[in-house]
Amino acid sequence: MKPHIDSTSFGSISVNQTILDHDIVLRWNDDIKKRKKKLSKKIYGTSHILSLEEAEQIYQKGTERIIIGSGQYGALKLSEEANQFFSKKDCQVTLLPTPEAIEVWNSAEGKVVGLFHVTC
Repeated sequence: MKPHIDSTSFGSISVNQTILDHDIVLRWNDDIKKRKKKLSKKIYGTSHILSLEEAEQIYQKGTERIIIGSGQYGALKLSEEANQFFSKKDCQVTLLPTPEAIEVWNSAEGKVVGLFHVTC
């Protein structure tokens, strides 16, 4: 059973009635992890561009879809390398501002992974 996202506001996200104050990665098997944004920051100097290394880390074998909450104002983007990686894995990517991505996540079915940026 995948985690349910209750709400978000700038700097936080509520999952299964627990408020978290950091970016997260969610998996269809109820796994909730802190996002390892340092993987992208060391390459681009910012965590607002998702690197290939981070894409490889969030991908789980068999994932059909990645839902990315790009922040309250949509600041997070995919690098070209990350986009190509997901494409080679036949993994659909949905990139939306976090408040909109939450709605998509909560209604999604199947083998879905989510990454949610909680600030900008």
